[in-house]
Amino acid sequence: MMKQQDTAEANRRAIRNSPSYRLAEYDIDFLQRDEIRPLRMQLELLKTETLLRDYRVTSTVVVFGSARIVEQSVAEARLREARQVFKKTPDSPQAQRDVAVAERLLAKSRFYEEARQFGRIVSTACQVEGRCDLVICTGGGPGIMEAANRGAFEVGAKNIGLNIDLPHEQDPNPYITPDLCFRFHYFAMRKFHFILRAKALVVFPGGFGTLDELFDTLCLRQTLRMQAIPIILYGREYWESILKFDKMADEGVIDDHDLDLISYAETPEQAWNIIADFHRLK
Repeated sequence: MMKQQDTAEANRRAIRNSPSYRLAEYDIDFLQRDEIRPLRMQLELLKTETLLRDYRVTSTVVVFGSARIVEQSVAEARLREARQVFKKTPDSPQAQRDVAVAERLLAKSRFYEEARQFGRIVSTACQVEGRCDLVICTGGGPGIMEAANRGAFEVGAKNIGLNIDLPHEQDPNPYITPDLCFRFHYFAMRKFHFILRAKALVVFPGGFGTLDELFDTLCLRQTLRMQAIPIILYGREYWESILKFDKMADEGVIDDHDLDLISYAETPEQAWNIIADFHRLK
């Protein structure tokens, strides 16, 4: 009898230690199973939505741009480093190319300061008397994203970062409002939150990620699947050198009036005026 009781007690301990006995909400192994993916996606949707509502964030101005475009002093340091490597290995094609790329990134470092100034202008104009209208929202990373968050931070305004979990960890930049920095696993949910409250999209020079987000928004606007917003390409020379929207219209793959979805800006003030005029804020 005693042996049976010992066996039963050992079995009770096994029951308590079994993953099946964990409350589902605490069972990380279960929540990470492939078949639970829809629930994880819903959680990413609901968490961000709930907290933004808690903070009464009613609308955003989304800023996209390259993580590689940094402030001038950093870009200068990277160019010096590339030149030093090239000096030691002058026959290396890669070292020569690294210098050329560093020079181009230094030339674009002005966009960091202009994105920073844009963040200041928007936040100063819109976050008054406790309102959270047109809150600066970025991907939460370095470069142009950091600059826009930094501008808002420097005038004491709330701002948002929608960071993404990547194989190479992307730390959030240090200028995001702590309670409004969100980390996503799913790009789809992140994109959803970029556009859900957006009243404008300002796109600084960038690469694949920037283009992905730009074309996602253009497609939704073209098909009338989202609210009307100005889509502003900042730095016309850069954008016209890599994207031929007029050519797409000439080829008949988009309509001429689709070109009206896009505006261009060359200064932070011009970008803000496009937004203000679009939403009749003046």
